[in-house]
Amino acid sequence: MHFDLIHADANSNARAGLLKTDHGTIETPIFMPVGTNGSVKGVHQIELERDVKAEIILGNTYHLFLRPGIEIIEKAGGLHKFIGWDKPILTDSGGYQVYSLSGSRKINEEGVKFQSHIDGSYHFFTPERAIDIQKSIGADIIMAFDECTPYPCEYKYAKNSMEMTHRWLDRCIEQMNSKGKYGYNQSLFPIVQGSTFKDLRKESAEYIASKNAIGNAIGGLSVGEPEQDLYEMTALVTEILPKSKPRYLMGVGTPSNLLECIALGVDMFDCVMPSRNARHGLLFTEEGTINIKNQKWSMDYSLIDESSPCWVDTSYTKAYLRHLIKSGEYLGLQIATIHNLSFYLRLMKEARTRIIDGSFTTWKNKMVKQLNRRL
Repeated sequence: MHFDLIHADANSNARAGLLKTDHGTIETPIFMPVGTNGSVKGVHQIELERDVKAEIILGNTYHLFLRPGIEIIEKAGGLHKFIGWDKPILTDSGGYQVYSLSGSRKINEEGVKFQSHIDGSYHFFTPERAIDIQKSIGADIIMAFDECTPYPCEYKYAKNSMEMTHRWLDRCIEQMNSKGKYGYNQSLFPIVQGSTFKDLRKESAEYIASKNAIGNAIGGLSVGEPEQDLYEMTALVTEILPKSKPRYLMGVGTPSNLLECIALGVDMFDCVMPSRNARHGLLFTEEGTINIKNQKWSMDYSLIDESSPCWVDTSYTKAYLRHLIKSGEYLGLQIATIHNLSFYLRLMKEARTRIIDGSFTTWKNKMVKQLNRRL
């Protein structure tokens, strides 16, 4: 994998780049739709490519390991072939599940013992096993195994967790000494931790930067901390991580979060928000957020989003989409999900254009105000 920095904004730390993988080139900044179980909920792969314009999607190691199981994915020839997607894939190592399964897991130096949410069976992930599973899945980008600390978090716990994550990273790197199982290069991204403590974030970012990985990630944010802490920690870390490498902010966020963090120097994002909120009838637009369930849209026969080139936005009205969502029709969830994801990708494309033409900061400041409105 190779990253080319194409242009840097003169008035912020925003950048436009090209991330080249064996499954295609990704234009950054980029948003990556989350396909936890090998599927972005409610969206066909052809729609992801044609309508959403996704350039890379995510899979989750923990969920894919439990179901359908690594043997089935291996026999198919890897996740790309199993799901019919020939563009890049990134896999989360399962570290976030260490955080989210706090009631059914135990952490020690060797790894994490956890209980399946499906059948209650017990499993054990070590850094080495997390890497081997991701190799078998066949992701282009593999995430190091880490612990995502909760918020709020005591300083001592955050420090001990960060230091263990660093030791786990060394074991991950050692395990990543061969090419990918399916004949193409797979790249490991380490993850900066340290909760919301500046000294820990600085120490972690410096440690991760010293590993000279192809790309680097920022984890442990967007877990309930104030928005200002998200921006402050991100700004601190991006000043330390190498400018020549892509920076991936994990699990973030709202459209305005994305624009603000692009301005801080982040290149890659993922979040379940656009698809999850779609299933609750919340639509993101350039003018602000629409709760399509509200009565005010019941006889609004205007198109879902007249400014959008996506076909779902110019084929259906707000009144019809509200009817579908209120009725629990799957079609409504599909339309809303495609709308939100295509909006996120369009926002990234526009940000890239603005970075290159020099108008990013002015545009970003205007857009953030609009995006935060409730319509």
